[in-house]
Amino acid sequence: QVQLVESGGALVQPGGSLRLSCAASGSIFAVSDMGWYRRAPGKQRELVAAITDGAKPIYTASVKGRFTISRDNAKNATMYLQMNSLKVEDTAVYYCSGAISNGRSWSNYWGQGTQVTVSS
Repeated sequence: QVQLVESGGALVQPGGSLRLSCAASGSIFAVSDMGWYRRAPGKQRELVAAITDGAKPIYTASVKGRFTISRDNAKNATMYLQMNSLKVEDTAVYYCSGAISNGRSWSNYWGQGTQVTVSS
């Protein structure tokens, strides 16, 4: 069974920084697209950033220039989200997602989420 586990969420002041991590474990043969999503209170889940090997990362407009997505393929495609210049409106539960193969089939997996709260 494949699992994705996020970490790094916290309470931070506006203008601060956080680094989220998403670690994949289990029967992993290959990893394709991975992404970070978030759900703010009272809002729908939205894509924050996505990354695929060999392609330029994509970002939602509101985080461009402030957030950076990356992944370490040497560590089972552990994914990161460096968040700088955080704003109150970045407050949300952040989820990671990844398309992962166990060698027989591909499936999309989700983590349990990590809370990011930006407040003074």
